[in-house]
Amino acid sequence: MDKELDYGQTEERDRKKARAGKTGTYIFLTFWALVVLFPFYWMLLTSVKSYGSYNAEHIPKLFTLSPTLQNYADAFTSVPLGKYLLNTLIFTVVTTALMMVVITLAAYAFARLSFPGKNLVFTFFLSLMMIPAELVMITNYATITQWGMRNSFVGLVLPSVTSVFYIYLLKENFEQVPDELYRAAKVDGTSDLKYLWKVILPICRPTLVTVGILKVIECWNSYLWPRLVTDDPAYYLVSNGIQEIRENGFGRENIPAMMAAVVVISVPLIVLFLVFRKKIMAGVSQGGVKG
Repeated sequence: MDKELDYGQTEERDRKKARAGKTGTYIFLTFWALVVLFPFYWMLLTSVKSYGSYNAEHIPKLFTLSPTLQNYADAFTSVPLGKYLLNTLIFTVVTTALMMVVITLAAYAFARLSFPGKNLVFTFFLSLMMIPAELVMITNYATITQWGMRNSFVGLVLPSVTSVFYIYLLKENFEQVPDELYRAAKVDGTSDLKYLWKVILPICRPTLVTVGILKVIECWNSYLWPRLVTDDPAYYLVSNGIQEIRENGFGRENIPAMMAAVVVISVPLIVLFLVFRKKIMAGVSQGGVKG
């Protein structure tokens, strides 16, 4: 009886410890979620405050009793925000589409094809990841300038149509497809391009979708290269359009109107992530598992 009683007490203590640990984990995650989400809440809150009420707050308030949408109207009328959004959409779609073609073909070549010096070339590719991005940007800027492609979509897009990291990620993913499928396809007389299209791409779709979404986010948030290669407002993207908004549109002090523009720019990425979050996680998991 004493042993049964001790066992029951031990089991009860273990359950209490497990509940306490679980409760502590939830409290920590809830607190951290509030910390992460607070800047988004503050951005949205500021965007619906009027210019007068915002500047009248000596101590910032965490709510407003008189929200307004006038700031959002100003975001599209004071500066050509719609034009910036259209430019960014064109840049994002074209860059992502071209990059997906380039990295898919490159990854397939390294994963399945045999040619002299393949391992040496791939090692050289990986070594390029060690070069600072700023150094590459200087070289790209000099090249684009010499070719007369500044202030053009070609100059914006061309340096971004490949990625060594994404080639490496897809190569590792493609190598997970059993070799037997490739050998069987070659016995049937299937070409490499057809095998890539009919077999590899459907199997590796989660990783491809993830790479595409990450590239869309990267293009949408791109700032330094567009700012460097364009000084014509006709080619401004939303990221460097924000600077134009700050300096020439709303003025340096109209923070609510600036926040409204930032909200408009941020919404497409937030919606994209919410819609494809499961595919992103599935793609990252699939790309990170070997064998």
